Amino acid sequence: MSVAVQGATGQGSRQRDPRPGLMERLKRSYAKYWYAYAMIAPVVLVLGVLVLYPLAEGLWLTLTDANSLNVARKIGANEIPAGYRFVGLDNYADILWGPGSYDRFWSHFVWTIAWTALCVGLHYTIGLGLALLLNQKLRGRAVYRMLLILPWAVPTFVTVFSWRLMLADGGAVNGLLAALHLPEPGWLDDPTAQKAAAVLVNTWVGVPFMMISLLGGLQSIPAELYEAAEMDGATAWQRFRHVTLPGLRTVSSTVVLLGVIWTFNQFAVIFLLFGNGAPDAQLLVTWAYRLGFGQQPRDYAQSAAYGVILLSILIVFTAFYRRWLARNERANG
Repeated sequence: MSVAVQGATGQGSRQRDPRPGLMERLKRSYAKYWYAYAMIAPVVLVLGVLVLYPLAEGLWLTLTDANSLNVARKIGANEIPAGYRFVGLDNYADILWGPGSYDRFWSHFVWTIAWTALCVGLHYTIGLGLALLLNQKLRGRAVYRMLLILPWAVPTFVTVFSWRLMLADGGAVNGLLAALHLPEPGWLDDPTAQKAAAVLVNTWVGVPFMMISLLGGLQSIPAELYEAAEMDGATAWQRFRHVTLPGLRTVSSTVVLLGVIWTFNQFAVIFLLFGNGAPDAQLLVTWAYRLGFGQQPRDYAQSAAYGVILLSILIVFTAFYRRWLARNERANG
């Protein structure tokens, strides 16, 4: 009898209390974490106003045929109501496979991908090389660091305008090429030279950030690893391959991801260097700006659709990139 009673008692003690409802859980959470909610409330409010609302408005515009002629506007004392209509996914269909879609989207998409891969590759390679040099014991190392970080410290518009003057006909670059009896490209006029000029300027702007980030990663690698590898007879290349690169894996993955996002959306260099000209050198982001603000009538719907496509591409890339990194970490672990 006592065993039965104990069994019944144990079974009753294992029965769970009914789960509280959503409102009850929210009340308990607020009572426990009210201070944290109060601290993050201003940030959430600012993000909602500056990010979430414009994003929602942009998504809505992509589903309409809004332009500068049919949006709500005020002319003098007259208020003209909005006349645009809902068109669903027609903007996306027109961009991706509509008439002239190659010239309007796919050519810029291919160039944007090539631009991103080339620029990030140059940023990382040159930045890593400079970081390795600055990580050595050199006389005047602090001066070299200061000089090499200047292109990143100077405002972008100052740097780009300076390069625009140097790349113009009769500028310093062509003057140097003429002195060396080399061809003088039309950096701001020829389509191929325009792309080369854009990569050159963006490399100049982006290398210092990569260099400083990788230099910090190099200084975090224990010196004992290099000493042990050297005692085992490892060559300089083997030490670089088996000690330096694995030690930089975490930093490299982060700066490459940031570099891809920033370069893919690089607006300032292209716009300040060429303006609304150089159609072959326009990236997707600058082409979207051109549709929305650089022509008449301004096509707000198509411009917003380009923005959503850009965001979608970056989200997909980031997801696959993080998954690839996680798989490599498991394989190396």
